[in-house]
Amino acid sequence: MSIPLIGITLDREEPGGYSRFPWYALRENYCAAVAAAGGLPWPLPHHADLAGAFLERLDGLLITGGDFDVDPALFGDDGAAHPTVKTKQARTAFELAMLRGALDRDLPVLGICGGQQLLHVALGGRLIQHIPDSVPGALAHEQPNPRDEPGHTVEIVAGTRLRVLAGAARIDVNSAHHQAAADAPEGVIVNARAPDGVIEGIEAPDRRFCIGVQWHPEFHISPADARLFEAFVAAARERDR
Repeated sequence: MSIPLIGITLDREEPGGYSRFPWYALRENYCAAVAAAGGLPWPLPHHADLAGAFLERLDGLLITGGDFDVDPALFGDDGAAHPTVKTKQARTAFELAMLRGALDRDLPVLGICGGQQLLHVALGGRLIQHIPDSVPGALAHEQPNPRDEPGHTVEIVAGTRLRVLAGAARIDVNSAHHQAAADAPEGVIVNARAPDGVIEGIEAPDRRFCIGVQWHPEFHISPADARLFEAFVAAARERDR
């Protein structure tokens, strides 16, 4: 059986720390989760002009999270950006090129945290810029405890693909975000919500595999996290046949 090639988007950092020059970054548990699920991890540098060439070779695309935000201009928010919003324009341009190309090819896609938010925008959705200003009584979606521990629970919507593969109606998740999906555009359904009502997951049921989750399943907080990666890689393997 062939091993599906899974593209994983990298973060980019300015000089300092690891190098005196700009450098890419990726937590190793992204790659470990893909490998454990049976995929071949392939980190992707930010070359939007090479998106087509990357996509010709990939069997699945994983859009990762990061300590930055989706530019409100990309989802039609004409007002001023919230003071907390910080962007990485080159990274986002590359990830959008990859996402749009993957969606055009019906390539299996998994979006994680900020990757879920960008996937939502690519599918025609809008975002909440800053949860504490928009959701009365909001939970601490930027959890104070370590990311390898639960931050809150989510309810997984019955009848969704996520519910089937998770095998549970409620799971513990970690949480590290202040933006969130704000709606469910045509072709997209909400598959998970936090207790405060914040959208925690989306999927496009008419596609081969297209799921975004707001938490970080690469930490394997619950058994459902591993099952999500396994289903994603299985969809990529089916495409590879």
